[in-house]
Amino acid sequence: MKQSIYNINVKTIFGEEQALSRFEGKVLLIVNVASQCGFTPQYSGLQKLYEKYKDRGFRILAFPSNDFGRQEPGENKDIKTFCIKNYGVSFNLFSKVKVLGPKQSSLYKYLHKCSLTPVGNTGIKSIIMRYVTTFLLKIKGDTTPKENEVSWNFHKFLVDKKGFPVARFSSEIEPDSPLLVKRLEEELDK
Repeated sequence: MKQSIYNINVKTIFGEEQALSRFEGKVLLIVNVASQCGFTPQYSGLQKLYEKYKDRGFRILAFPSNDFGRQEPGENKDIKTFCIKNYGVSFNLFSKVKVLGPKQSSLYKYLHKCSLTPVGNTGIKSIIMRYVTTFLLKIKGDTTPKENEVSWNFHKFLVDKKGFPVARFSSEIEPDSPLLVKRLEEELDK
């Protein structure tokens, strides 16, 4: 990729347009989130990760999406209230986005084009999850992910200080996973 994510604009949880260039020089973890998902408790781990590393230039950018099993039906204000009340979230929350399909956000179009191989997409558990999630999406008539697209909620992209994605972690990789933390610390030390 020749261009960084800094050329992309997104909307805050309040609907205000914001350039991702605002995070220039920071290490970012971009996560698509949902309030009614089996992975929703990862909000707690994300908050702990943020608190531990924020003073070193780390930021979490959370993008709610209703694309996977329709597990984020709420409005932006409801999502924000839920995150603060239940998980004490203080990292950046953004407006709901489309991660898949024809109305896919420009951020996720960019992230998918990076073609990073997700850490954690191997083993029988991951294979079963991939089949089950695809089946669930088809039953509901929802868009199913293409190759290199996010396959479920709480998929994580690690972005370096220059704005380029350097690693990708599938949903089952917890925020405190040694795989994720090691890679995060490497980027922070650069």
